[in-house]
Amino acid sequence: MFTLLVTLKSMRPPPCALNSTTCIPPTISQYTFLYIALTLASLGLGGTRFILGTMGADQFDKPQYQASFFNWFIFSLYVGWIIAYTLLIYIQTTISWALSFAIALAANLLAAILFVAGSRMYRKFPPQGSPFISIARVFVAAFRNAKNKKSVLDGEDCYLHETEESKLAYGAPSNSLRFLNKAAMIKCNDDNHEVQGSSSKSWTQCTVEEVEDVKKLIKIMPLWTSSILLSGAIGVILSFTVLMALVMDRRVGTSNMKIPAGTFTVITLIVTAITSSMFDGFIYPAYKKLTGRNLTFLQCIGVGHISNILASIGFALVERRRLELVRAQHLMDQPNAVAPLSALWMAFPLVILGVGEGSFFSPEIAFYYQEFPKSLRSTSTAMVSLHIAAGYYLSSAFIDIVGRTSSWLPNDLNHGRVDYAAWVLAVVAFVNFGYFLVCAKFYKYNNHSSPGENVIDVPEK
Repeated sequence: MFTLLVTLKSMRPPPCALNSTTCIPPTISQYTFLYIALTLASLGLGGTRFILGTMGADQFDKPQYQASFFNWFIFSLYVGWIIAYTLLIYIQTTISWALSFAIALAANLLAAILFVAGSRMYRKFPPQGSPFISIARVFVAAFRNAKNKKSVLDGEDCYLHETEESKLAYGAPSNSLRFLNKAAMIKCNDDNHEVQGSSSKSWTQCTVEEVEDVKKLIKIMPLWTSSILLSGAIGVILSFTVLMALVMDRRVGTSNMKIPAGTFTVITLIVTAITSSMFDGFIYPAYKKLTGRNLTFLQCIGVGHISNILASIGFALVERRRLELVRAQHLMDQPNAVAPLSALWMAFPLVILGVGEGSFFSPEIAFYYQEFPKSLRSTSTAMVSLHIAAGYYLSSAFIDIVGRTSSWLPNDLNHGRVDYAAWVLAVVAFVNFGYFLVCAKFYKYNNHSSPGENVIDVPEK
């Protein structure tokens, strides 16, 4: 649809002359076609990007191979973004919009053909019903059974299980969040006889497995909320990158060629892709050789938090130096004057940001995949895209609030203090890192039995 939009003249309004005040606006049908295209693109992106990650990890049994798959999955994802932000945008600006969208269309068609061609070889797990209904049933059943007296049965026999095998595996519900245990308790009447129908799942009776799945979800949510500000800080930093690049020297060496301001963010994408690709072959083995231990998922996520703090400080220092040069060169009276400071100085904090993003992104997906209930595994990987979306909304809110409540972000950055805003961001990221440490300290991995479940082990060759 986007290819049609940029190819067919009837799908868009006629060109508007420069400085003209009589431009013809788009028609209702043109607006409708555009919004349908945007909606379908959003649905396709949200429904495939991380769900493909879950499906890929489902092809492996061992957790270390699943973690390795997520590393290369993120690498492939970022390589695609790098190509889109460089090659396709270059084609759009220098050759043709229609050609760039045609290339994207061909790439999507090829990906769909390859996916369908290999579908017979994939391991597929049939759906077992909506897990969200199961979660709702647990809360409803726990509330309804809150005043019920203890069952006449004892131990694990007091609770409903899926099968006899699961009874041996789970036993009685765990003691944490005990108010939910009532949802799985087999009810009895005043004569201490089991109530008829209480041994089957319903909105008043759940299984121990369902109760424990809800407990896992509740326990992991604080860690997930800490990632919202983690993504938000990345969004703010990338916005600052473009704003600062516009008032810095973007020339390459002594030539007159200028790097587009939006292209600097590609540095982060490249470093993230490189970091993700180095996990299996270098980072994991090197860490294990130096410490004698394996990296945990939470340690990798913590690296991402630390990198955000350091990147924010780096941008504050670069902006402070830029403002000093603007004042020293007496450029304050020139609107949006370019400071005699190379924009490539921003590469240092952007590299730090990319290392952190590459360190936490794939381990975080693997962490959710292994720690979420099995019935929610497809949702677990999508939770990453959810906190990214929430974080980027917060980044917009942060910039808007700073702009409204202070003079730090005026239209002319030479009269502002972006460095102050970056310092505030560093403080917010530091507080969020403390919150993450508290959550990580009290979090107990759900998979205790296998040593490969809660650490990132190196796959055997």
